[in-house]
Amino acid sequence: MTALGFLYPGHSGEDDYPRMEQLLGSDIRVDLVHTDIGEDAHRVDALREMGSPQRLAAGMAELRSAGAEAVVWACTSGSFVHGWEGAQDQVRDLATTAGVPASSTSFAFAHAAAEVGARRVAVGATYPDEVARLFEEFLGAAGLDVVAVVSSGVVTAAEVGTWTESEVLALARAADHPSAEAVLLPDTALHTVAHLPLLEKELGKPVLTANQVTVWEALRLTDRRVNAPELGTLFRREPVVQT
Repeated sequence: MTALGFLYPGHSGEDDYPRMEQLLGSDIRVDLVHTDIGEDAHRVDALREMGSPQRLAAGMAELRSAGAEAVVWACTSGSFVHGWEGAQDQVRDLATTAGVPASSTSFAFAHAAAEVGARRVAVGATYPDEVARLFEEFLGAAGLDVVAVVSSGVVTAAEVGTWTESEVLALARAADHPSAEAVLLPDTALHTVAHLPLLEKELGKPVLTANQVTVWEALRLTDRRVNAPELGTLFRREPVVQT
């Protein structure tokens, strides 16, 4: 059994995680601990506070007792708002506290884009434009060429968590660009896992979503290789795990 640990802010799109655990279809356990979100606002100061060391450390005892072999801060905006260096510091602090390899959803996007062979990407963000542009800067620091950014201007994660399949699909379509080799949807409050097959069918290219890449990143940290086609192109590039 491989135990994956996730620190998830508040309650919005967290039901994507048990869905992914089921679709992985192997001896993988997904353990989720909710952190205090503080003020639910897609605003830079609130997002920086949400990802502060104190808030992240508060959830670690439970994940350690569960035997997590890797820990991922399951929040994109709460990591990239610190910038590339600040997000690295955040992950280093998390790894020190956890005593196991650690990462965040922001770094997961960079690694996942490389995995699917995408250097030119388009971003469909639920965030206000100011926050979305910080994600664009983060991806640029990762060596990616962001060819298009669409911002929906949603202020709270709670609202994002209510979005339907049609709204998610509309965001992905609006973000897509002819030169983009993948489309990125960076909010972990957004339910996307059930929609991945449709998203990739409609766009005809890899679609990377926050909760999807977060779980993939934890698997990468534990050197697990899982083939789960219903989780999109990212999970079709790995050989089947024999159990």
